Amino acid sequence: MESWTSPDLPRVAGRPPALRVHDTPSGKLVESAGDHRAGLYVCGITPYDATHLGHAATYVAFDLLNRQWRDAGRDVCYVQNITDIDDPLLERAASTGEDWRAIAAREISLFAEDMAALRVLAPEHYIGAVESMDRVADLARRLRDGGHAYEVDGDLYFSVHADPNFGEVSGLDTTTMIELFGERGGDPARPGKKDPLDSLLWQSARPNEPSWPSVLGDGRPGWHVECAAIALDHLGPAFDVQGGGRDLVFPHHEMSASEGQVATGVRPYARAYVHAGMVGLDGEKMSKSRGNLIFVSKLRAQGADPMAIRLALLAHHYRSDWEWSPADLARATERLALWRSAAAAVNGGGDGDEHVVKRMRAALANDLDAPAALAVVDAWAEHPSGQTSLVADAIDALLGVDVRPQTL
Repeated sequence: MESWTSPDLPRVAGRPPALRVHDTPSGKLVESAGDHRAGLYVCGITPYDATHLGHAATYVAFDLLNRQWRDAGRDVCYVQNITDIDDPLLERAASTGEDWRAIAAREISLFAEDMAALRVLAPEHYIGAVESMDRVADLARRLRDGGHAYEVDGDLYFSVHADPNFGEVSGLDTTTMIELFGERGGDPARPGKKDPLDSLLWQSARPNEPSWPSVLGDGRPGWHVECAAIALDHLGPAFDVQGGGRDLVFPHHEMSASEGQVATGVRPYARAYVHAGMVGLDGEKMSKSRGNLIFVSKLRAQGADPMAIRLALLAHHYRSDWEWSPADLARATERLALWRSAAAAVNGGGDGDEHVVKRMRAALANDLDAPAALAVVDAWAEHPSGQTSLVADAIDALLGVDVRPQTL
């Protein structure tokens, strides 16, 4: 899958403190990576609609993490999937009469345009489910051959309790897990399953639905095993950070972790699980199923500066739940104008900017506290001094916001 082009990333003098992030299973701040190549897997979109602000907030959050690692001089391997075949996409195709492949191609392209406009660093590996059929089927086969999966009417299911640590990612009780599983794409009531929480690995071919040949026969993969296979293929077990929105904690990240741990015999599947909060509109979480969406592409088409959109997202801590309002964009547009004015006005030398960068780094090292980092830049922009290029480069490298003079 072709990704978008990453913006150039300035190098900023000095070294940041070690980045600590909130780990969902432990509820604690943990070191985000060891002394090795940093591995990040962030679950990607199911491309049946355009990028809304809830998506954008999540990907900007993990872009912050990526940038802090790179600022520390780390070599980073960032992997993101695209679930370019799944029931929601087929349902959209059936309701509109458009071919599912055309819908997926259009929305994947639009997502890439939105990410490039928001200056999100591109994944090193950007992988679609369709191009991953062999690796996904092979992981499912390994689970079956190890006695950890079974068939129900030709479909293959993972026995979640093959993992003695099942449930430790979310920390939820069984009743809550079953309820959420049913709400979020699972099938707890399907007859023939050994446990309501057992998850689909491989769905055998259905009439009038797309399918692919595999070592398991013709069919297509379940959602959770798709991400497990792609992550393990490109990062290996015990990678540094599994990321995504908080609505993915269960069942998606729980199931992927268990499948990966049982298949490889290595735990943890990921060293830390980092989750972004939910963005709401009109009192409800933004979601495609509800239709209460603000699209990044539409804001851009209406003339919003992508850097203002990014600043509007960064004004909220990545783990917080918040509700979008037009006032968010208005405040961000004013902030962007102030920062650009300060960056354009400052001349001469001085050591004040080094302290600005130090405070920005300290804020971001504390669980990616972007609002605190923005406040540091606000204070500088109100009374700018020193060398413009140092602060402008830091704002770019650390926050992903371009404040240099704009050219037509």
